[in-house]
Amino acid sequence: MNGNRKDVMKLRQIIDKDKATSLRARESWHMFTIMAEFIESTERLASICPAVTIFGSARAQADNPYYLMCVDLARRLSDAGFAVMSGGGPGIMEAANKGAFDGASPSVGLNIELPHEQCSNPWQNISMSFRHFFARKVAFVKYADAYVVFPGGFGTMDEVSEVLTLIQTGKTRRIPVILVGTAFWSGLLEWIDRQMVSQGMVDAKDLNLVQLIDEPEHIVQAIFAFYEAREIEPSEEERLRMLYL
Repeated sequence: MNGNRKDVMKLRQIIDKDKATSLRARESWHMFTIMAEFIESTERLASICPAVTIFGSARAQADNPYYLMCVDLARRLSDAGFAVMSGGGPGIMEAANKGAFDGASPSVGLNIELPHEQCSNPWQNISMSFRHFFARKVAFVKYADAYVVFPGGFGTMDEVSEVLTLIQTGKTRRIPVILVGTAFWSGLLEWIDRQMVSQGMVDAKDLNLVQLIDEPEHIVQAIFAFYEAREIEPSEEERLRMLYL
């Protein structure tokens, strides 16, 4: 047993004391920036209920059919009383904010600082900027009463996988997760059924966590139908559970 023990140097054991002190200070102050993002998101987003988070490609242009559909959907949701949250950038995020901005309810953008591609769009009543992806993703889940996901790339896949994992594992409450674009998503859902379900990686019932809907009016109806069976406000037990996302 003892022969397998490894001597892992700790900061206090680094011979260069100035370097060790600098590393400790940098990491400690970094923790405060993380805390600040969580605190600000709580203060600014806790009162926007009900809200719908919309995800999708940052690369969709204004003449893209999904862009146009998203503008329509966001306006419908906003006029129906839902704040609309997006990543605050271009593409589908811009379409979501643009539609909501012209509606009755707040348009919310949770922006992320990136080396390229991300720039804030102008259609935001509430705008926040994050440096940490994980703090931003917690805000997207914690303050959303539904997820609507348009076609997108790796970031979109990451976000939809995140919310499905949190729901599947019981770390957050069940909310509607709606995929828009049958032609885009059906192959993925078939692959999940053919590979993941058949090999026991996920349960067949987990496929029921998502709905595939293409029409904006039907998406709004599906969200309302979900909440006919329960209160849209999280229960006290659900609020406590979501403290540990």
